Amino acid sequence: MRSLNLHLKVLITVLVALGILVTAYQIFFLGIPVTEDETDDLWNIDARVEFQASAREPVKLQMFVPPLNQDYVSLNESFISNNYGVSINRVDSNRKVTWSARRVSGKQTLYYRLVMTKRYSAELLKEKGPIYRESIAVEGPEKIAAEALLAPIRQHSADVETFVRETIKRVNLNDDNVKLLLGGDASPQNKAKAIELLLSIAHVPMERVHSIRLVAEQAQTPELWLRSFNGQKWLYFNPDTGEQGLPADRLMWWTGDEPLVSVEGGKNAKVGFSLNNSEMNAIRLAKLTDENTEADFLEYSLYGLPLSTQQTFMIMVVIPIGVLVILVLRNLIGLQTLGTFTPVLIALAFRETQLGFGIALFTIITALGLTLRSYLEHLKLQMLPRLSVVLTFVVVLMAVISLFSHKLGLERGLSVALFPMVILTMTIERLSITWEERGGNHAMKVALGTLLAATLAHLLMSVPQVSYFVFTFPGVLLILVGFMLAMGRYRGYRLTELFRFKAFLKD
Repeated sequence: MRSLNLHLKVLITVLVALGILVTAYQIFFLGIPVTEDETDDLWNIDARVEFQASAREPVKLQMFVPPLNQDYVSLNESFISNNYGVSINRVDSNRKVTWSARRVSGKQTLYYRLVMTKRYSAELLKEKGPIYRESIAVEGPEKIAAEALLAPIRQHSADVETFVRETIKRVNLNDDNVKLLLGGDASPQNKAKAIELLLSIAHVPMERVHSIRLVAEQAQTPELWLRSFNGQKWLYFNPDTGEQGLPADRLMWWTGDEPLVSVEGGKNAKVGFSLNNSEMNAIRLAKLTDENTEADFLEYSLYGLPLSTQQTFMIMVVIPIGVLVILVLRNLIGLQTLGTFTPVLIALAFRETQLGFGIALFTIITALGLTLRSYLEHLKLQMLPRLSVVLTFVVVLMAVISLFSHKLGLERGLSVALFPMVILTMTIERLSITWEERGGNHAMKVALGTLLAATLAHLLMSVPQVSYFVFTFPGVLLILVGFMLAMGRYRGYRLTELFRFKAFLKD
């Protein structure tokens, strides 16, 4: 007996732990939304390219576009132009779009449009980067100034991270050596050039990162950041403040020293950015994200089934919730019902008829069926013929109710056909037997208990949040099984029995 108890406890623990782990993995690692009403940001980015085309010359315009290989995924990407050929090629870690035309003239306008969102699945992309670089050649006063700046940097740093941070800090000081290296130009681009020089002498690699800030505004220019690879990951730094870590609202557009846009056969090319964001249902966005990436994290969930099958399972997965309600009502409260599954099946029928109309239909059909069953008892029929007659009577009665409901304009009555005929027939039979064996009062008590249990189960099973959560996170069903197993060994008093034996408690 002791080994059996231990076996049951271990089984319950394993099921509950497994259900919690699977659900937590879906929520925290895959990022699946917990509620159906949850929404996520959808970003729309427009890049408007304008330039003056030269007459009688072919035009070739190139522009960097986001690589989208880290935190964001593209849902739609379009290149809008008139009479231009469009191609995309990858250059190192960047992507470039090339617009080309044989003959155009005058002012030209091209558009690049991107619709994107945050990645749902946490794809662990292994980062790669250089850990060594050659020194930039420098001579004369610049070399002396660089060495003078590097001496305290080396003294106050311990690794790549602190070395880069200390270098940025020194370049932003009002120092004569810094002024010499900057040559009177303190722009972010020139500061980045001085920082790169100092880091190259120490053989520390550095790249320029050009990013767009994800804020809804009509005019924006790319923001310059610096990054260095420490052997494991890229470290990002602000060249003006030394702030470390690329903020979450930055989208990396391109890396390197090249300008954003270059044009052959034209001049005065410039790019303007405008951004706006909207919201989309989170689970729908997760499906779109799944379609646009290789991480099919929803493919192996119930959302991977055909839509018609999903609708069936949306009903099936809440049945254990209804069974749990009946289990609590019977084993803990002591409510008497006609079995365990009869109230759950009646609760499912209430989904179509709605609660008030369903209770009325159940009461009418059961009452008339009991009357017929009582009459058939006087004919001394065997059980199988008797059940056959009651079933046929239930079908005829349902047809009559549907017909009269239609004539009266009560279309809700047409859904009476969805009531389980066999369940109603067996309910009538079992109530009749209970009436004969234990009296009318007990039969009415059981009938009311069944109706009450079916109503409570229907109310819980009809909560959209419950249906969504169980369908999206089926690991919850393992937790329910563990709870049901635990209740299977409960031998204590039920709540109704405490009232029945109240007199003993006084003694």
